[in-house]
Amino acid sequence: MESTKNLCAQVPISLHEKIRAEQEQSGQTLSQYITQIITEYYERGTMKNMSDSRTMAIQISDELFERLKSYLKTNGISQKQFLTELIEKALDEANA
Repeated sequence: MESTKNLCAQVPISLHEKIRAEQEQSGQTLSQYITQIITEYYERGTMKNMSDSRTMAIQISDELFERLKSYLKTNGISQKQFLTELIEKALDEANA
């Protein structure tokens, strides 16, 4: 595991409350959640512009969502990373 270092910043109370609420809902520790947010921010920055990406939304059962959330937490990966890798693998296998 990569070494870590503390990052501390003052933010408006309203933003703090929003971040904490979403972090708690994600089931991740604050460190995991903030790492995910920052990582996703920088991964987006590697794209030429936001028009190079599309949003995909699906509805799944509560049971499947909880299983997914548990898997992501255990493996320390984001939903975006998990789904992107899953789609890429399926498409690669279909084209093989």
